[in-house]
Amino acid sequence: MTLPFSLFLALKYLKPKRTFLSVVTVISVLGVLLGVAVLIIVLSVMSGFDDMWRDKILNFNAHVTVTSFGGVIEAPEDLLPKIAKIEGVTGAAPYVQGLVFLQYQNRIQTPLIRGIDPRYERKVSRIPDNMKRGTFNVEDDAALIGSDLANRLGVRVGDKVLVHSPQSLTKPDELRLPEELKIAGIFEVGMWEFDSGFLVTSLGKARELYGLTRGVHAIQVMTRDPYQAAAVARRIGAALGPDYEARTWMELNRQLFSALRVEKNMMFFLLIFITIVAAFGITNTLITITVQKTREIGLLKAVGVPTRSIMGVFFWQGWIEGLLGNLCGVGCGLLVLKYRNDLMQWLSARFQWELFPKELYHLSEIPATINPGDILLITLTVMVICTLAGAVPAYRAARLDPVRALRYE
Repeated sequence: MTLPFSLFLALKYLKPKRTFLSVVTVISVLGVLLGVAVLIIVLSVMSGFDDMWRDKILNFNAHVTVTSFGGVIEAPEDLLPKIAKIEGVTGAAPYVQGLVFLQYQNRIQTPLIRGIDPRYERKVSRIPDNMKRGTFNVEDDAALIGSDLANRLGVRVGDKVLVHSPQSLTKPDELRLPEELKIAGIFEVGMWEFDSGFLVTSLGKARELYGLTRGVHAIQVMTRDPYQAAAVARRIGAALGPDYEARTWMELNRQLFSALRVEKNMMFFLLIFITIVAAFGITNTLITITVQKTREIGLLKAVGVPTRSIMGVFFWQGWIEGLLGNLCGVGCGLLVLKYRNDLMQWLSARFQWELFPKELYHLSEIPATINPGDILLITLTVMVICTLAGAVPAYRAARLDPVRALRYE
């Protein structure tokens, strides 16, 4: 197959030789490789954190939360059968939730208490499957506590804690004694916000703490597909009427996911500058070629080679260097992602560095999700940048006067 003249000449100029030029070319390709690899690694880790938070949230909360505009759902037993019949719903459970003061000996914390009905809870929550110690039991005076909250208070299974309701502060002329609950189990869903901020008990105890004679604060709904929760929420809203509101887990955690998305986009735009710096290296390499090949370029123009063909030589060179850097960068990035945790453990053991402290991140491994769309975006962006890196030397070659180039030949 006959290659186009500009591509043939570009490959000839890029042929490895033991010269300064070939060293500069290799360095330029390495710069592109580094930029692509870093972009893939960082964006994959950011995507991994995003997916991890989604999984952790769904470990504790259901996909749709139904509330009443009056603040309290007076007759949840009437709504539960209606919700269960809606297409896409796999379970529904009522709950009462609010802030309390939790005391154990002389230590005090302020978690949220959630009152649940164990008959329905297994259909909407994964707490029963994430018990670290003890059993899933909220009958009578029993309660469940998050692992981090238990560590802060020094509580173990079988200990008794005092729960003070903020409702006692609203009526200073009445004295309300705290409720004494016995810790029946310690759960760990893997998300610090939940493991350190929740105490779970029965609906009856939560109602007593919040002065409710009947009713609940909300109903949790589990759907067949959490990413289709918005459609189910609309059907629930239509079925229950205007007095109730159905909100999805994505709406309730919008700030978290918006922050992660903005951070990921900012990391992409910041790290793409590594590739732009590498593109400047490609430009410098091609400018060096135009200087060293001045006589040859002048001769080509003198024998009638079109200007666009000469310009194409430098665009082809930038494209080829970008392609090589892209392919090697993608391979390097995927390789690092595959062995990321092994590399982290080796660095920690070798240099005694705690690169990913569990106390801070509450994770034992670095999460990562390889998104083909992100890799495609990175490679296309890098190819465009590297191809445009040949614009300046191509323009210089196009303006070269063949008479001046061959004057001393």
